[in-house]
Amino acid sequence: MTKFIGFITRKTDFDFVGKRKVAFIFSLMLVIASIFSLFWQGLNYGIDFRGGILIEVHSDTPLDIGDMRQTINDLKIGDISLQSIGDGDQDFLIHTLGRGDDEKTQMEMVEKIKSALGTGVIFQKVEVVGPKVGSELVYKSIIASILALLAIFIYIWVRFEWQFAVGCTLSLAFVMLTTVGIFSIFQIDFSLNVVAAILAVAGYATNDTIVSYDRVRENLRKYRKMELNALVNRSTNDTLSRTILTGTTTFLAVIVLLVLGGEALRGFSIAMLWGLLIGTFSSIYVAMPILSLFDVKKTIEAGEGTSSASVS
Repeated sequence: MTKFIGFITRKTDFDFVGKRKVAFIFSLMLVIASIFSLFWQGLNYGIDFRGGILIEVHSDTPLDIGDMRQTINDLKIGDISLQSIGDGDQDFLIHTLGRGDDEKTQMEMVEKIKSALGTGVIFQKVEVVGPKVGSELVYKSIIASILALLAIFIYIWVRFEWQFAVGCTLSLAFVMLTTVGIFSIFQIDFSLNVVAAILAVAGYATNDTIVSYDRVRENLRKYRKMELNALVNRSTNDTLSRTILTGTTTFLAVIVLLVLGGEALRGFSIAMLWGLLIGTFSSIYVAMPILSLFDVKKTIEAGEGTSSASVS
């Protein structure tokens, strides 16, 4: 462990800006794949968004999933998804899209399922969401994501300059879009927990980017004659060890959450893992290199000149 920490905290001199074209092409490919998948097959919405009934059942003895599916299908209560959870055949998730919009109709469906499965099954969790509520949550989740990006853009603009705000916002939009894209490509269950994870990753990536941007601004004032690409590279290398150490510790914690968190936290954990990986990549290869496309040196110098004139 000491050798590992020593390895990642050593002084580095990588040419990140020099690889920006490759990084931008790779990022663009991920964005295109995500958008294509979203339009082609969409998201595999969970009960939070689609509405319906989600029941977690447990039995002290192994159950036959085929017999259980046939028993529930005979009730003719709509499309059914039956999934085994855990290691054995004793725990299952039953997800059915009910045909009624009102809670009363859906609760009647729950009672039918309970009666059909009998007393030998323990119902550990029952969730009922109406389709109308689900469609409202989709709309509110989209609005929440857009507002989060807008708020971050305004904060970075006030905290730094508009060029930094553009770089950070594009980086975050890339992270959020590709995270949603991963769930679309692999058709992983997309729930409110995943939305929460995406917003959490956005906050994490913003913090990571701000630390790097602070170093850029310091170096802009410290090395006034240094060429911009070299300055961005130096700033990225200065904060690289901090970025890797923070990302690694968080990544390990989320791995534990994925392994031990169970089915309920699976989507959240996957979104966090991907978000950490792509967020670190985006901070280094998207947010920072974008600054080299703008003449931020003149902007900073002009701001300092204005401040000096007002003081005198």
